[in-house]
Amino acid sequence: MSSTAGKKTVQVPVIGEVLLVKRRGATRLRISVSPRRGVVVSMPWLLPYAVAEKFLMSKRQWVTDTMKRQALRQQEAVLTGKTAAVPDDPAELERMREKARALLEPKLREAAARHGFGFKGRVAIKNNVTNWGSCSSKGNINLNMRLVLLPERLQDYVILHELCHLRYQNHGPQFHALLDSLLGGREKELQRELHEWKIC
Repeated sequence: MSSTAGKKTVQVPVIGEVLLVKRRGATRLRISVSPRRGVVVSMPWLLPYAVAEKFLMSKRQWVTDTMKRQALRQQEAVLTGKTAAVPDDPAELERMREKARALLEPKLREAAARHGFGFKGRVAIKNNVTNWGSCSSKGNINLNMRLVLLPERLQDYVILHELCHLRYQNHGPQFHALLDSLLGGREKELQRELHEWKIC
């Protein structure tokens, strides 16, 4: 068990190492489970660690079940070849990031011009483990460098998905209607295919 300001690490049988993180502005306890980041409990800043540990123990079965499901999904993805993993070597990682930047940013700007989005924002290529892309309220777009490992049709799907968020900052009916029209009626099909790929 170790701790620093606002963070504490605890060992839990079966689960292993768990990070407790105090966050200013947090109003409730929240547990996240990720193959790369492990188990993290986010908690209000003034809440005692003991309360968070008790909460974690009450959710232990859910945590272990989630870890098992994620491990099975990763094994399945490896067997089918549908994994999007980055290299461990820092130099190789940087080369992959530069390759992604050289491919994805021009592709995004070309798609924006072709479909009349008038995109003037910033494009960031990130080593993200939670999503394939995102669009900020300021109109900046982030793309996951792992997209270069996906088939071109899925790269295009993600890019158009984020461009559509320039018009609709939600996933409402208008957003999906626009995206589906740009994809020639294939939004659901491509969405299902993308979900088969695992970020790892």
